Amino acid sequence: MKIQALVAVLFATALTVSSPSVFAEEKPVTEQLVDTLTTLSGGPHAGYRANHAKGVMVEGTFTPSAQAASVSKATHFQKATPVLVRYSNATGVPNIPDANGNAFPKGIAIRFQLPDGTATDIVSISVNAFPTATPEDFLGLLNAVRDSQGSTAKPSPVEQFLGSHPAALKFVTTPKPAPVSFATQPFYGVNTFEFTNAAGKTVFGRYQIVPVAGAKFLSQEAADKAAPDYLMTDIVERVKTGGVQYKLLLQLAEAGDEVNNATVVWPDSRKVIELGTLTLNKAVADSKAAEKPIMFNPLQLTDGIAPSKDPILLARPAAYAVSYGRRLAH
Repeated sequence: MKIQALVAVLFATALTVSSPSVFAEEKPVTEQLVDTLTTLSGGPHAGYRANHAKGVMVEGTFTPSAQAASVSKATHFQKATPVLVRYSNATGVPNIPDANGNAFPKGIAIRFQLPDGTATDIVSISVNAFPTATPEDFLGLLNAVRDSQGSTAKPSPVEQFLGSHPAALKFVTTPKPAPVSFATQPFYGVNTFEFTNAAGKTVFGRYQIVPVAGAKFLSQEAADKAAPDYLMTDIVERVKTGGVQYKLLLQLAEAGDEVNNATVVWPDSRKVIELGTLTLNKAVADSKAAEKPIMFNPLQLTDGIAPSKDPILLARPAAYAVSYGRRLAH
C-alpha cells in the first residue's frame, strides 16, 4: 500500500491527549500528536490549526424537530438556536486543494449559540468511523506514517501497524470520494454521547448530519479537474443565494452496542431519530480571521447531553488546546 494513499486518510482528525505516552517519556501524548501532524503537513504553518487547517465558516439557525425534546432537555432541542459552522479539509496544509486525496475526510464543526450566552459544539467528519480506539494507538499510527516516509523496510512501519490493527486498515481503505459540494456531503459523529430528557430517561447515540440536497459526489475525472478552492467558494455562494440545509439525526444504541469505541460502527438497523434541521444562510465576513481565535470542542456540552467514556472523545479537548495555543502564538 502506497504511503501517499495512507497519508491521505490518516490526516482525518485533529486529536491529542495529555495521558502518559507508551511511545516516549519526554513529552505528553498531546504534544507528540501535534508534533507529528505538523511534521506530516510540512509545517509548522504559523497561525493555522495542526489539522483541518483549511476551512471556511458560515452561519445559520438550528430548528429542533417535534421529537427532539423527547430525547434531551438540552436548550437547543427545545427552540430555534443560532449556529456557527466551520467546514474544513483534513491535514495541516493551509492551501491544500479541496479535491486532493490528502484533504479527506472532510470536517464539520457546529456551534449552537445558546440564549444564556454559553454554547455547545458538535465536531464530526465525513467518515463513519475512527481508525483507532485509543489516543496511544492513534499516535502509533501517525508515527508509523511518519517513519515510513523514505523507509526501505519491507514491510514498512505503517504496513506493520495496519497489519496488526484491522480497524485502521479498514479506515484507510474506505473510499472517500470528493463531494460535489459541502452541501452534498454527509457527516458522522464517531463518538457516542448520553442524552437525558426532562423525565430523566437516558439514551446513548451518535450524530449523523445528512444533506437535504442528498449525497452527491464527483467522478474521479471531475475531481482531477476541480479548482483548488471549489468547495470553499461553492459553499459561500450557496448560503448567500439559496441557503443550505441538513437534517441532524441521532442513531440510537441498543443493549450490547459498543458506546466507548469509536472504531465500531453500529448496524444500519439501529433506530434513527430526527433532531432537527440546520439551515445555513449567511457567510462569515473575513472567515480566515474569524476562525483563528475559535476552538470548537466536542466536550463543550450543555445540560441534557453528557459524554460517553470513549477515550478518543475524552482526549479531544486537550488535543485541541495544544494546537490552539500554538495557533494563537503566531
